[in-house]
Amino acid sequence: MSATLTVVQAGPALSIQDFGRTGYRAQGLTRGGAADPIALHEGAALLRQPAGAAIEMIGAGGTFTSDTDLRIALTGAAMTANIDGAAIVWNASHLLPAGAKLTIGGATGGTYGYLHIGGGLATPELMGSRSSHLSAGLGAALKSGDTLAIGPDKGSETGMALPRDNRFDGGTVHVVESMQTVHFSADTRARFTRTTFRRDPRANRQGVRMDSDGEGFFSDGQLSIVSEVIVQGDIQITGDGAPFVLMCESQTTGGYPRIATVLPADLPRIAQAPAGAAIRFAFVSLEEAIAIEKRAAAELTALPGKRYPLVRNPAEMRDLLSYQLIGGAVSANANPFEEGT
Repeated sequence: MSATLTVVQAGPALSIQDFGRTGYRAQGLTRGGAADPIALHEGAALLRQPAGAAIEMIGAGGTFTSDTDLRIALTGAAMTANIDGAAIVWNASHLLPAGAKLTIGGATGGTYGYLHIGGGLATPELMGSRSSHLSAGLGAALKSGDTLAIGPDKGSETGMALPRDNRFDGGTVHVVESMQTVHFSADTRARFTRTTFRRDPRANRQGVRMDSDGEGFFSDGQLSIVSEVIVQGDIQITGDGAPFVLMCESQTTGGYPRIATVLPADLPRIAQAPAGAAIRFAFVSLEEAIAIEKRAAAELTALPGKRYPLVRNPAEMRDLLSYQLIGGAVSANANPFEEGT
């Protein structure tokens, strides 16, 4: 009998996400897929399997169980998690025994968390992807009682972890010029890069609003801009002067002026920044952007080599003698309650 995962209790926003659909923009459909694709690569590295679909959890998770032993991995935004009440480490792989309950609570850092299964989710594909594209009506959010098919798992290793990076804390985001950047004055562009923005709570898989102190950002002739193709990462300036970073389920055309476009490698930083996190934008040249993207791709390729065991096996420690394995010693004959012993 094939393995399945059951959603005992669904959190507020659960969906299946992979790398999305490409080639449908002309038909009005954006890529969709995971808001944080880096997390998909991390899950694959932890489970030693190809990167694929996972359960995306926004803000909080839920409760899951299976009638067979499953390997799982947890990546993305850190959330409280336990198996039958015993706390487990985030950004790591674990064994979920048959019948045990995996409970994932609220996020403690970041926004989007991911649950990966050894063997991968084997749910049906639609237009070449297992992703739910909720704004387009493809697929649906997971609900309590849903049962998900699991593919055959060729691995057996668990108890591995990956270092946590800093994409969950806001910070500097690299951008290149967009279609209407030249319509913003030099002073406006300079003020844009000097401004420390705050990730607004008004955010979803379609776009993230950036809040800031001071006046908004406006371009010349912004009321006469016609609707044209837009891409994920474009920063549109709405009528009130607030920037919106367009995300994986954004529309395919729009008429708001775009002051810049976020590099794909930095979009996960926008997605994962919690509400109120400080974000600044920095323009880079196309040559610099290409170099940044190449470095990001190399880092994804290197992920399997960064894994480390949650519990060190002495038989695998080549430098065992360099470890302080004994923290102290006591006498078997001394009375521990006597002064000086």
